[in-house]
Amino acid sequence: MANGLMEGKKLQDWINLLLAVCLFVSPWVIGFAPEATPTWNAWIVGIALGALAVATLSVFAEWEEWASLVLGLWLIASPWLLGFAANVSAMWTHVVIGVLVAAIAAWAVWDYRQNPHAHA
Repeated sequence: MANGLMEGKKLQDWINLLLAVCLFVSPWVIGFAPEATPTWNAWIVGIALGALAVATLSVFAEWEEWASLVLGLWLIASPWLLGFAANVSAMWTHVVIGVLVAAIAAWAVWDYRQNPHAHA
């Protein structure tokens, strides 16, 4: 059971790493690179998510999942808080990736809370 749970964690962490890379390259791929605010937001949050995913891949810590959840929620709210909601491409990129990151982090926290001894 513990191996199955840890494998699930690895899957969640790999997905978060992939989402971090997607977020980082999104200004070029989606086409909002000329607009500084969403571009810098994508780069900074992408790097932070990637660092958390790599750290969690090596050694699981619940706080890293909570930090990922906060970053996911930030991505959802940032188009309005930073004022780039009018850029539909940037807004939807941030919201969709934010929802995915927050959902994966919540899933990881829920898994951990269901069986905390599997991580000891």
